[in-house]
Amino acid sequence: MTKSAIRQSLSRAPLMLLALLSLLIALWAGLIRMGWGWPILQPTLLMAHGPLMVSGFLGTLISLERAVALELRWPYAAPLLTGTGAIILASGISGWLGPLLITLGSVLMVIIVLQILRIHITLYTGVILIGSGCWLIGNLFWVSGQPVAHVIAWWIGFPLLTVAGERLELGRLLRLSTKTTASFIASIILFVAGAAISTVQYTRGVQITGVAMVLMAAWLLRYDIASRRIKAGGQARFIAISLLSGYGWLAFGGILTVLYAGLTAGPIYDAMLHTIFLGFTFTMIFAHAPIIFPAVLARSFHYTPRFYSHLILLHVTLALRITGDLLFWGPGRLWGGLLNAVVLILFLSNTLASIRK
Repeated sequence: MTKSAIRQSLSRAPLMLLALLSLLIALWAGLIRMGWGWPILQPTLLMAHGPLMVSGFLGTLISLERAVALELRWPYAAPLLTGTGAIILASGISGWLGPLLITLGSVLMVIIVLQILRIHITLYTGVILIGSGCWLIGNLFWVSGQPVAHVIAWWIGFPLLTVAGERLELGRLLRLSTKTTASFIASIILFVAGAAISTVQYTRGVQITGVAMVLMAAWLLRYDIASRRIKAGGQARFIAISLLSGYGWLAFGGILTVLYAGLTAGPIYDAMLHTIFLGFTFTMIFAHAPIIFPAVLARSFHYTPRFYSHLILLHVTLALRITGDLLFWGPGRLWGGLLNAVVLILFLSNTLASIRK
């Protein structure tokens, strides 16, 4: 490694550590919420599970990636704010400081993507901007006192539209028709409209977002370049399989959302959220980790078929959890959730081991 690469790695590693620490704390809180009788670090931690996962982990990770892409210093304030805010939220220090820092970080994230859009005026960058805007709007509602269940549609839009924009960028290689692109745009408009409606008519708005998710999943399964990369072998095949399986979870999550849109708690609500945030979002992270983690940490990466272990086990353990949720089968739900957490730790272990090589 060059001296410049070493400096970059050392400067970005603490921000990545904040994201990973948020993930681990969120997993601990989530498992206690499910019913595992483990020690609670502080009383408000259980309510922080969702914000820590969405804003603490995803927000810090994605804003760090955007900061690296922009190649300027000031964007690194975004992951610093969200990561610091997440740790403060988890520690229970002051009821407002953590959420405020996270929200300020999401404001900076929108500014970062606006700067990228100014450099690259494209449809896909615009879609990513809308995703960042969804995160900001959700945070503004959350920091104003709205319950997490009533802002979750906005938060779903963050990873969903970020991924959709990135996949649309690669879709340029396929020279998609105007009609095909228009159908993609229509699903995005439908999702954002549903999220907006959910603020005044919760059930109806959430149902609309569910329909939009099903449509977007169908579009991605049909038109994403991943479907043409299955035969490529090696890392390309792993990425393609991860993406396509994640789109399947997105479709299933959309169907559950349409059917059970009025719920704000309970096992079925758990199934609705985690088909999307675990089944879809984390398979997207699995797919992009061989590219994102080395780029952020300025290190080389060695792909290994061992990566299929965390991908396959995530699907198996999530299926166990969702089955437990939908059938009100407590042991399946509890053990599925615990094994989900173990799989995510396995993913981190596999990824970091490959980066060291």
